[in-house]
Formats: sequence, C-alpha cells, structure tokens
Amino acid sequence: MGRLLAIDYGRRRTGIAVTDTLRIVATGLTTVRSHELGTFLKDYVSREPVDAIIVGYPTDMRGNESESMRYIRPAIEKLRKELPAGIEFVFYDERFTSVLAHQAMLAGGMKKSDRRDKAIVDEISATIILNDYLQSISYKS
Repeated sequence: MGRLLAIDYGRRRTGIAVTDTLRIVATGLTTVRSHELGTFLKDYVSREPVDAIIVGYPTDMRGNESESMRYIRPAIEKLRKELPAGIEFVFYDERFTSVLAHQAMLAGGMKKSDRRDKAIVDEISATIILNDYLQSISYKS
C-alpha cells in the first residue's frame, strides 16, 4: 500500500504532508517553493510509493470554489502530466485550515517568531488537510 500525500498549494509556497505506509498517521513533510513542486514530487515518488495526492480545495463560506482555484487547477494538471499515471489526485475541502494551523501552533506553545513563518503554517495546513481526509475515508469504511 502506498502513502497518501497532501499539498496545500499556494502561489509562492506549497506545504506538503504525508502518511505512514499504513495510512494511519499524517505528518508534515516540508514546504517547497511552488515552482519547484514538480521536481520535488518526482523525486519523492521515485523513492516512496504514493497512491494519491490530496490537494487542498479552497472554498468560500458557501462552499463555492475560491478565486485561487484559477492558479491551482493548472498547476495540478501540470503535475498530473509530470508524475506517474497511477497516482490519483483528489481535491479535498481546505476551509479553515490556516486558522486551525495557527490555533495548533498556539496550543503547542510555539514562539511568536516561529508562528510568523508562513512555511510552517503551510506544512501544518497540509497535515490538517491530510488528517481530515483520513478521517473522512475511515467513516466511509
């Protein structure tokens, strides 16, 4: 069984989280510059089996697609072409993940200077997306 990988895609940076091989625990992996995402993922999937990439799907309060999908969708299509054909891409609602990431940082006692590091916020957001996705599929089983 391959890992699940989640990305919180942004114009400048992309947070990345991954599960263990049993798909029990999601952990933050890293944050990369968005223009380097394809290279990073190609290298990662060449070393680790990945079955699916869960992509944060930004929506507004009514559940409508966010304006940022106009740059996320083309980036994901480019990744689909660059990565092996067997990897599934799943869009998953990412509402409030940045807020939850900041709350987790506060609850964890992270220093204020570290909480300002947007790369950490992006990685934590990707982890939240992946944990939420794991919970949603466990309820379906």
